[in-house]
Amino acid sequence: MKFGTDGVRGVAGQPPLDVPTITRLGAALVRSFAAAHERATHDAHPIHVVVGRDTRESGLWIEEAIARGVTAAGGRITTLGIMPTPGVAYATATGPFDLGVVISASHNPFADNGIKVFSGKGEKFGEAEEREVEAIVADTSWQVADVSPRVETSHLVDDYLAHTRRLLPDAGPLTGARIALDMGHGATTATAPQLFRALGFDVVEIGNTPDGRNINLDCGSTHPEPLSAAVVAHGCRLGVAFDGDGDRAIFVDHRGQVVNGDAVLLICGTRLKARGELSGDTVVATVMSNLGLELALNARGLTLVRTAVGDKYVMDEMLRNGYAIGGEQSGHVICAEHLFTGDGVATALLVLRAMAESGRELADLAGELTMYPQVLVNVRVRERRDVSTVPVIAAAIDRVNTAMAGEGRVLIRYSGTEPLLRIMIEGSDHGRIGGWANDIAAAVKSELA
Repeated sequence: MKFGTDGVRGVAGQPPLDVPTITRLGAALVRSFAAAHERATHDAHPIHVVVGRDTRESGLWIEEAIARGVTAAGGRITTLGIMPTPGVAYATATGPFDLGVVISASHNPFADNGIKVFSGKGEKFGEAEEREVEAIVADTSWQVADVSPRVETSHLVDDYLAHTRRLLPDAGPLTGARIALDMGHGATTATAPQLFRALGFDVVEIGNTPDGRNINLDCGSTHPEPLSAAVVAHGCRLGVAFDGDGDRAIFVDHRGQVVNGDAVLLICGTRLKARGELSGDTVVATVMSNLGLELALNARGLTLVRTAVGDKYVMDEMLRNGYAIGGEQSGHVICAEHLFTGDGVATALLVLRAMAESGRELADLAGELTMYPQVLVNVRVRERRDVSTVPVIAAAIDRVNTAMAGEGRVLIRYSGTEPLLRIMIEGSDHGRIGGWANDIAAAVKSELA
């Protein structure tokens, strides 16, 4: 069992998401935290774990397996039921809990699921904590006792929503504005519509009838086309599409045009700078963010710091240097004054606040970002080898770098959650970079596919 860039993920029912492994993981989390806590405080107490899940049909039995492991290791477990990832993070940080667990595969299809863990501060587990838990799971010197799980129930959704609402206490000049929300048949069905209506928005809902199998199915943040159609058909000011666990948001402006996370980072970074709240005059993003974002920030006297792909790396950089805003092109945005994890609903409130304060539409604000053409090609691979050590692939990459002559970027990386090699090329000519990406993909297929 290994943690990837966003927890443990796979096909529900198959290793590492089979019942014995999940149960063992639940016990290992308690054993790991209990040992660390006792070393730090010389105080032993039952470890209290809070868990929330998205709407996948596998979530219930995975929750039960985790609870069995937690109980067997002497811990307590409280369930929040269906709750977005940021809601679990908030509950973990503010409630009587030592650890938080989210059962979700985010934007993946329903057959997949995953487990990600938060510390008692509401921050995603770091790599050191993940490696320690992996080692405990792999240690064959201990076994999980066969016990019946004891699960407590708690309803903390109102506390989370009240905390989130502080980012936009009321709609102000946007009161009565019509907005469309696509919940992706996921966890935000339990939170987003009620919050936006309470703020005074006229809400058009789609993707709001989860059945356990339709999560992310042709909807949500990875499929914004239905949202675009709904925004135009209903005359909305904007639309917001969430992913399955609610930690990311992709926007659609009033014309039905998609606005991604890079534009949101520019909008939020510019607003914070104007208010004197952008620490270090810096925005944090990953290596996947468009070159246009970096240039737009530089033109405003701001700096873009890049991290590895994964919102946990963005979070680490923000925590290490006290930065206020960061995120990913895919829609994960972390706002330090709110939570140190992505929150799609909170991101929507930040964008709406920028609109309210500036008196401008989303299309106008997002239009300040000039995107460089970017092509992403995914190749399914049978193994993960360092591409620089595979002569055919390395030669193809060198040819592209030479042809670009420093006027673009080539980024090759493996997916943290799927057996994919991602080939991203950015430059001024879409046709040329597309051809270059396909050339590298062909080399990868010949060696690793």
